[in-house]
Amino acid sequence: MSPRKKFRQMMAAPGYVIAPGAYDTLTARLVQNAGFAAVYLTGGGYSRANGYPDIGLLTMTEVVQWISRTVEAVDIPVIADMDAGYGNAVNVVRSVREYEKTGVAAFHLEDQVSPKKCGHYEGKVLVDKAEMTGKIRAAVDTRRDTDMLIIARTDARAGEGLAAALDRMHAYLEAGADLAFVEAPQSREELAAIPSALSKPAVANIFEGGKTPALPAQELEAMGYRLGIYPSQTHRAAIAAATRVLSVLKRDGNTEAVESELATFNDRETAVNAAHWRAIEEKYLKNI
Repeated sequence: MSPRKKFRQMMAAPGYVIAPGAYDTLTARLVQNAGFAAVYLTGGGYSRANGYPDIGLLTMTEVVQWISRTVEAVDIPVIADMDAGYGNAVNVVRSVREYEKTGVAAFHLEDQVSPKKCGHYEGKVLVDKAEMTGKIRAAVDTRRDTDMLIIARTDARAGEGLAAALDRMHAYLEAGADLAFVEAPQSREELAAIPSALSKPAVANIFEGGKTPALPAQELEAMGYRLGIYPSQTHRAAIAAATRVLSVLKRDGNTEAVESELATFNDRETAVNAAHWRAIEEKYLKNI
């Protein structure tokens, strides 16, 4: 079964799927190796991995190259971030074509103006509901493989309130989106109100330090959420770990004091499936 079909089945079945965030391809492999059923490619994380804040500075082509490499590197379904579609509905048509070629299982498309901002930043500006509905329709009509799921995201909670965000989401789902992602609800009560108000599965974004309470998976599942994305946890861990190692190296001139905390050479080889590539080398180059 293809990862796309697998993910569609996951979203049709009861339960709550945890999709940890990956900010690069190696991290996506670590997510798979840890036993998770899906991985989320965070656009904000990829921006930060390239030295930029999450304010829409990377192009669609740059992001698609990363998605394509990552889908090739893992076997589990990959959920991608399409930001605001890189423009208007016409741009969305090309973006969907390029994303679909990567083999990605799902992507989310949001209703901010382009370039967008992180959903937990202040000062977000939205397109009107009619324009976003047209963008969702363009995505649905462009999609060739209906197993690739389209996640509609609204950022309306911040400026227009939860009722307006739900009103927008109803329109996006009616336009053909498969899953609903209401960004940045601001309390446990708001989180609980979302899934039951919608006609299709709801997505929770667990962003530590943002506006949404980071509730346990069991509680989110009980509320009715089908998918949880956890975009920043792996990246924050990597930033903290690298900062600590660099501090020790600067202080001591070596990393002996923290060596027991670091991945071994074999850990690195396992992370990138080096044995697979050695087997290919043995198969095809042994007689040269």
